[in-house]
Amino acid sequence: MIKLIQRFGQNIFLRLEGGLNSVFGSALNPLYSLGAITYWMFWIIVVSGFYIYAFYDTGVEKAFSSVERITHEQWYLGGIMRSLHRYASDGMILAALVHMLRNFVFDRYRGFRWFSWYTGLVVLFLISVAGINGYWLVWDKLAQFVAVASTEWLDASPIFSAPLARNFLEQGSVNDRFFSLLSFVHIGVPAGAFALIWIHTQRVPQAKTSPPRTLKVGLTLSMIVLAIAKPALSQGGPADLDSTPFVLHLDWFYLWTYPLLYSWGPGKVWVLAGGITALLLFLPFLGGRKSGKGEYEITSIPSGHKVTAIEGETILEAALRQGLNLPYQCRDGACGTCKGKILRGLVDYGTYQYGVLSDVEKAEGNALFCCAKPLSDLYIECHEVTELSGLQVKTINFIVKKMERAAHDVMLLELQPEIEEPLNFISGQYVSVLLDDGTKRSFSIANAPHRSDQLQMHIRLVENGKFTSHVFNEMKVGDMLKVEGPLGSFFLHETIDKPIIFMAGGTGFAPVKSMVEHAFNTGIKRSMVLYWGVRTQADLYLSGLPEQWQREHDNFKFIPVLSEPNLKEDWQGRTGLVHEAILQDYQELDEYQIYACGPPAMIEAGRAPFMAKKLPETQYFCDAFLITVHKPSVVEVPAPLGGGEAHG
Repeated sequence: MIKLIQRFGQNIFLRLEGGLNSVFGSALNPLYSLGAITYWMFWIIVVSGFYIYAFYDTGVEKAFSSVERITHEQWYLGGIMRSLHRYASDGMILAALVHMLRNFVFDRYRGFRWFSWYTGLVVLFLISVAGINGYWLVWDKLAQFVAVASTEWLDASPIFSAPLARNFLEQGSVNDRFFSLLSFVHIGVPAGAFALIWIHTQRVPQAKTSPPRTLKVGLTLSMIVLAIAKPALSQGGPADLDSTPFVLHLDWFYLWTYPLLYSWGPGKVWVLAGGITALLLFLPFLGGRKSGKGEYEITSIPSGHKVTAIEGETILEAALRQGLNLPYQCRDGACGTCKGKILRGLVDYGTYQYGVLSDVEKAEGNALFCCAKPLSDLYIECHEVTELSGLQVKTINFIVKKMERAAHDVMLLELQPEIEEPLNFISGQYVSVLLDDGTKRSFSIANAPHRSDQLQMHIRLVENGKFTSHVFNEMKVGDMLKVEGPLGSFFLHETIDKPIIFMAGGTGFAPVKSMVEHAFNTGIKRSMVLYWGVRTQADLYLSGLPEQWQREHDNFKFIPVLSEPNLKEDWQGRTGLVHEAILQDYQELDEYQIYACGPPAMIEAGRAPFMAKKLPETQYFCDAFLITVHKPSVVEVPAPLGGGEAHG
C-alpha cells in the first residue's frame, strides 16, 4: 500500500517539478529548495516578530489595543510586519509539510534518515504550538475562541487535575502575568525549534539552508504584495469572555482541527491527533524493503578513492559525507550534472526527471549519482572535483588599489591584501565581500591564479543595491574590504583535452577572463571560443581584451553577440541570443566542453538544445548569476557548483 501511494505521489511531483523546471529552470525550482525556504520563512518570522514585539504591550487590557495601534497607525510598516509575520508562519508550515511529503513519496525517510524525519516532526510540532500561541497574544475574538477551545481540548485528556477552561469563564479571569507567560512561550518555543532545525540539517551533507537569492526575493516580494492586498487583521474586536463569538475566519494551516472539536468532540480529535502522530512516528519502519548488509563500498575510478555508503544512502550523499568531491547541482535528478557510470555492481536508480537519464544511457551503465542507491559494492567512473581539495577558505582584509568605470553600470575593482597573504584560488571561483551588517555580496574573481597577490572583480550596478551603490557612489581608493574565499566549484577542467566554448552573459565575462588568462599562462593549447552576449555594444565593457587575445593566440576566437543592438552604433557583428549563435555555428557538440556564465535564463535556454546536439551533460559547466546578474555573487550560502556575481 505504501509503495502504491509513493508511486502515485512521485508521478505527481515529477510532473509538477518538470513544469516548474520549464519555467524557472532547475536552479530556481522551489520544490528543490523546500528545506531552505522553510529556513527563510523562519528568518522572516523572527525579524517581523521582534519588530512587532518592540511595540507590543504584554497586558490583558493593553494587548489588543497595542496590536491595533501597530496595525493601523503604523500600517506602512507595523501593519505590513504583522501580515508578513502571519503569512511567513503559514508559509513555513506549508513548506515544511510539502518537504516532508516529498521526502515520503521519494522514500527519503527510512533507515539512517529516521533521525532527520523525527527531528522534522518535532520542529513542525513546536512551530505549530508557537503559531497557535501567537493567536492568543492578539486577544481579539479569534484569540478568545482559540484559548477556550484549546483548554477544553486539553481538559479532555487526563494530564491536568483541574480544568483549564475555567480560567476563561468570565471577563477578568485572565491577568497580565498570564500574558507575560504567553510572550515568553512565543519567543522560547521558536528558539528551541531553531536549535532543532540546525541539528536537523547537520545530518544532510552540504545541506542548503538558504534558497537562491532570486527565489528569496521573489517569495518575500510576493508576501509583501499579499500583506498589502490582504492585510492580517484582528477579528471581532477585543476578547470578551462574557460573550461568545459566532462568526470567525480560521487559519487553516494552524487551526484546522478546531472546528472538529465541536462537531466531533475533543475525545475523537485526540484520537485523530494521536493516530496521525503514531503513523508518522512508525512510518520509517513500515513497508521497507528487506534489509541488505547495511553498508556498501564505493570505489571511484580512475582515482581509486573509496567511500562507504550506508544502506539507503545515495552515491552522492555518501561521497559528500566523506569528503569525496563529485560534481552536482540540483541533487534532485533534474539537471544531469552528477551523471556517471556504474562499472561494476548493482544500484537502485531512484526517481528522476524523464529525459535526464534515458534507457539507452542506463543500458550503457550510466546513473545519476544524486538518485542512485547502492545495492552492492560498486565501482564507479566519474570526474572528481579534486582541484578544490587543497584550497583553504580564508577571510582577508583587502585594500582598494584601483577603480575603473568600464561602462555606465560596470566598475572594475582591483584589490590588494592588507598584509602579504595571497589568496590561493582556481580560475573561475568567486569570493564573498563581508558587509558591516553581517550580510555578504559575492563576485567572481576576474584575474588568473598566478596573480594571487591581487584580486580583480567586475561589479555591475544593481538598482537600489546596498553594496553596488556604495561602490559606484561612495567607495574610493584606499578603502578596506573584508573578503572571504575562495568559494565555488566552477573552474576550468584541465585534465580533459577537448575544445572549449565559453558562453558569457554580461559580467559573466569575469570568470571567463580568469580562465582564459590562466590557460594562456600555463600553455594550454586547446581551442577556445568565447561567445559574449550583451544587449548593446556599449555593454561589451572590455571588448578590447578578448580582441587582443584573438590577435595574439591562434587557439582563441572571440564572437560578441548583441541581443538589442543600437541602430546608431552601426553594428555589423552577430545579433540575437548568445546560445543561438553557438547552435548556428556547431552541428554537433559531442566533442566539446561548454562553460556558461551569466543569468540563469541564459544557461537554461542553452541546456536542452546543446544536449540535443549531443553535448554530454557532464561537459556543460555552469555558473548561474542569480537575481540581478549572476549566481556567483548572489549566493549567501555558497552553492557547490557555482558562485559569483551581482548581489546588490
